[in-house]
Amino acid sequence: MIRFLFRLFSMFALSVAVILAVLDATRSIAASALVLTPLAASWAAAAPASLAAAEARVAETLHPLVWDVLVVPILSLPGFVVFAVLALLLYAVGRRPRRPTADWAV
Repeated sequence: MIRFLFRLFSMFALSVAVILAVLDATRSIAASALVLTPLAASWAAAAPASLAAAEARVAETLHPLVWDVLVVPILSLPGFVVFAVLALLLYAVGRRPRRPTADWAV
């Protein structure tokens, strides 16, 4: 059941990565130049209040430096890259283990 949830969240993250990649590709074609939208810009366009709330929560719960040192560099990456890596990690956690095979018996 837990593996299923990890694979489900992986599929969701991959879907978001594809959507963000298509948006960047569309913007790149329209601008005739490579356009890579940072995750922070996409998040701010979709829900600016939640971005401010997340920053306040991290500063309140952990330390204000955590936001500047760890979160801001991740948010400056293109959104499709962040979600593609997240999808890969979730899939790796939720994958089914290989069945042991007797290679010596072949």
